[in-house]
Formats: sequence, structure tokens, C-alpha cells
Amino acid sequence: MAKKEPKKEPERMCVACRELKGKKQLLRIVKSPQGEFSLDESGKKPGRGAYICRQNQCLIKARKSKNFDKIFKIKIPDEIWQQLSDKINAEEADV
Repeated sequence: MAKKEPKKEPERMCVACRELKGKKQLLRIVKSPQGEFSLDESGKKPGRGAYICRQNQCLIKARKSKNFDKIFKIKIPDEIWQQLSDKINAEEADV
């Protein structure tokens, strides 16, 4: 029997630095069909999604340039920015 090739991890682009990275290396923000925003850690929630690196510099750059607002064509709620910031800071503290 032939060996199966390991499955390649899908790549996505960070909205801030524009680098392609593995989907699991990024955080996903999703706008549900009902128009609600949330942090999607599973990567499987339905709706329009956009990705950002798990780094503070990308978070700052994305907020300053309003990249998420442009992608979703609506302002991202402050609580989503806070959730992103908390998540990234917690991960950076673990390192």
C-alpha cells in the first residue's frame, strides 16, 4: 500500500501584515449571517471570516488601518477588539 501524504494545513492571510500562515497560527473573527461578531477559535463558525496573527503588533496595525472594518464593511465592536487583545496578551504571556 502506498503511504498517504500528510494533510497540508490550509493557509490564510493576516489582515494586518498580509503574510500567509497556517490557519491554526491565526485568530479568526467571524461575522455571523445575523450580523453578530465573535472570536472563532474553532475556525468552523458559519459566516464571513477574517484572520489576524497572534501578535500585538498585527493587532495594533489592523486597528489603526481599520482593515477589519473594510473587510466586513461595518465597524467592529470594541468588545471584539478587547477579546482579541486579551487573547493575544494571554498567549504572549505564556511564551
